[in-house]
Amino acid sequence: MTPEPASPRGSDYAALSRQVRQAGLLDRRPGYYAWKITLTTAALLLGWAAFAAIGNSWWQLGDAVFLAVVFAQFGFLGHDAGHGQVFRTRRANAVLGIACGNLGAGVSYDWWTGKHNRHHAHPNTEGADPDIAMGALAFSATSARSARGIQRLIFRYQAYLVVPMLFLEAVSLHASSIRTVTGPRCRHRAWEATLLGAHFAAYLGVLLLVLPPVKAVTFILVQQGLLGFYLGCSFAPNHKGMPILTASDKTDFLRRQVLTARNVRGGRLTDFALGGLNYQIEHHLFPSMPRPSLRRAQPLVAAFCAERGVSYTETSLLASYAQALGHLAVVGSGLASPAAASKAVPMPARR
Repeated sequence: MTPEPASPRGSDYAALSRQVRQAGLLDRRPGYYAWKITLTTAALLLGWAAFAAIGNSWWQLGDAVFLAVVFAQFGFLGHDAGHGQVFRTRRANAVLGIACGNLGAGVSYDWWTGKHNRHHAHPNTEGADPDIAMGALAFSATSARSARGIQRLIFRYQAYLVVPMLFLEAVSLHASSIRTVTGPRCRHRAWEATLLGAHFAAYLGVLLLVLPPVKAVTFILVQQGLLGFYLGCSFAPNHKGMPILTASDKTDFLRRQVLTARNVRGGRLTDFALGGLNYQIEHHLFPSMPRPSLRRAQPLVAAFCAERGVSYTETSLLASYAQALGHLAVVGSGLASPAAASKAVPMPARR
């Protein structure tokens, strides 16, 4: 769970926090999450009911697409629970997070929250943000130049390889989850291991009970591949291609969160498809803000940043992908100098 940081009296973040709290944007939204959890669970039951009704048929691949979306929606709910957006108590949020993550999506709640909270504390910071420390991609010239052998070749063509690599994202999430729940440091280890095991046992058991091996394997490849692709496409617009900070950077909290994040414009469909992550700036500034309040907070935060002269980035979904891929291409080609690709972002003048 990521709480909002303590704010020095009189800081810009403290002033913004007062406006947000006065507007009631940090208040819990039990009604929203009640119907969200109910509908997502109903969609899961519908997907597996359709699977049983379709039976031994290649039409099951259509159901695989539907279930990929449903699994991702459970992942988004687990994300919200991990940030304490749903309930007031840590315990209640953990119960929901483990149910949605481990049982619903096959992703360890403990692994995800640990990794994700480090990202929130150090967004786009070299040596500190796990989201830009992945060995498969280079996000700065420093990382690209340090690569050797096959990794250097992958970095060279990473802008072309990243899309097919996204289809393996679900496999990576599952592997990291299994390593976590079988390790000695997992919190709620018994519950996490039990529910993660139940997810995989039920998933594989149902498939092999209804489908012959070839069709079952094809279903897994389609459903898990699209799940990874969907999740990857939901995360990619948020920070990729935005400024990279050095470990010694001293930018204040508000500017660090705003300057390294990108919002995606769109309506209710975009909010649903991206799980509210399209309001990445507001989410990073106020991680415990319930998902439905992010839309209301966006104009308030944008106006505040304009008053303080803080660059606030918002673009379309396709433009965000173009910017992310463009950044990967520049870094991979070796055209990005260390100064351009990895220098700390200067703090704008305070007004």
